Amino acid sequence: MITSEIQSLFAELEDAWNRGDGVAYGACFTQDASYTTFVGTVYHGRDDLAAGHQALFDTVLKGTQMFNEIAEVRFYGPGAAVVTGRGDVARKRPAKLTKVQTYTLVREADGRWRIASFHNTRRRPLMEAVSFRYVPASRPRG
Repeated sequence: MITSEIQSLFAELEDAWNRGDGVAYGACFTQDASYTTFVGTVYHGRDDLAAGHQALFDTVLKGTQMFNEIAEVRFYGPGAAVVTGRGDVARKRPAKLTKVQTYTLVREADGRWRIASFHNTRRRPLMEAVSFRYVPASRPRG
């Protein structure tokens, strides 16, 4: 179940990205957040990921938009949730979202949900198909 508060967090995240605002993007994360990009870059802390993203927004990611589809939200008590979904960044919405993403959310003392950890992986459908063909039992059941 996706709550309105979690939907708002993702709307803020996308809005900050789409405006190219590293500070606002970073504000969606906890002060000590960890952030792993699909190329393997790891940012540690809000300030690090905000500054790194601002540099990217000002150059190679300038004018891109963020697209997210939340697949599942699992709550672990009143103050923790894991969100999985698909996403991508591009100048216009791609036909298929190519990244699989996992967010760990926490409700902080001010009552707001923020992202404590993010991991982004590029999906490789051909490699999945090969794997499932040769090892059918490795296919996820869900």
